[in-house]
Amino acid sequence: MATAQQAANQQSLFTDDLFYFILRLRKSRIRSVAERVRRMYPDESPEQLARRLLASTSAISFAAGGLVHAPAAIPGFGIVYEGLGFVAGASILTRMHLYLVLEIALLFGKDIDQSERVKELVAVVAACAAGAAAPVAIAVTLNPVFAVPAGALAAAAVTQAIGESAIRRYKRGAAPEAAAASPPARG
Repeated sequence: MATAQQAANQQSLFTDDLFYFILRLRKSRIRSVAERVRRMYPDESPEQLARRLLASTSAISFAAGGLVHAPAAIPGFGIVYEGLGFVAGASILTRMHLYLVLEIALLFGKDIDQSERVKELVAVVAACAAGAAAPVAIAVTLNPVFAVPAGALAAAAVTQAIGESAIRRYKRGAAPEAAAASPPARG
């Protein structure tokens, strides 16, 4: 009975294929990163480990967010080039955030194959779309040069919001075995 219920809570094969082929989501990579962080910092709590991942991702997000919108500063040519870079950059940033959320879920003992993760990942995609669109609106309405710092700040802000939200969510519902396996946080 428990096995049938577990299977019912798992993501469908269609969902797995969609994440794998369309969003290039590699769960084996996500699992290896979470395990590596645990090995690197064995005395830290899941929350501390998650904050390490968040800090690393935020730095990358800030740089990538600025780079994606850098072509907007080139008069004429910049808008066309930015459109191409925007799509590619937004895709990369979205995937990076999906990885972050699933890595944090693993650190808190969550099953990343559970169907509950699908709703969370859809929310991440929506947040990334909103964060990526803001600098474009600035470039169109104001001086396009403002798109670069706006893009960097928006990407970093979205990363922080997504990461902090994931930490709060998974901390509330941390699996008992994850809490028991992790040593208490040091003050």
